[in-house]
Amino acid sequence: MTTQKTSARVVVSKDGPYLVSGGIPLATQTIVADAAGGSESWSEGPALKVQQKYALCRCGQSASKPFCDGTHTKVGFDGTETASREPYAKQAEVLDGPTMMLADAQALCAFARFCDPHGQVWNQVARTDDPAVRRTFLRQVENCPSGRLVAIDKSTGAAVESRLPVSIGLIEDPVQECSGPLWVRGEVTVVAADGFRYEQRNRVTLCRCGQSANKPFCDGTHAQVKFRA
Repeated sequence: MTTQKTSARVVVSKDGPYLVSGGIPLATQTIVADAAGGSESWSEGPALKVQQKYALCRCGQSASKPFCDGTHTKVGFDGTETASREPYAKQAEVLDGPTMMLADAQALCAFARFCDPHGQVWNQVARTDDPAVRRTFLRQVENCPSGRLVAIDKSTGAAVESRLPVSIGLIEDPVQECSGPLWVRGEVTVVAADGFRYEQRNRVTLCRCGQSANKPFCDGTHAQVKFRA
């Protein structure tokens, strides 16, 4: 995928907040479930008022969430980054199907569960020669906010993915009764505390509960601890 030219970036500060620059739009993104509780779509809330630069809470304990209020210093937050710095392609395993392949980097899972309905995407990929199954498969994979899952067209070798707008979503998960990660979209540059630039991707999820074991990325711990923003 071609990298967009944008000044938008998120810098991970050492044991502190995410420093956002470039006036990146910020809004709540709520997981919409079916009658059985399966994740089916997204609902975007009104945009929050932001400046060109702003700081988002990373420790999960700010009284001004989603914004930082300095609480990380009071609680001694340890924000050490432990995530792999390998590009996605080296982290992902690939499942083969008749017309599509599915790349899956399990360590990036943010537990949004769009992979599960309609028989799970890992089973659907084997039936992507069926147009109806392929449509469902592509929709579910694209809705994965973390980019753990990527659909690949076998005829071209290219990822099949709609380019997302430069924006940050504050994920809410009513089924799990918790708040989820920051959904960073549109190939925004994410910079580590030591200056390392993570691979630019169309969609990634950054931890905002403070308890991920894969910092700065989300690992789904927010659902276990029932984090509330």
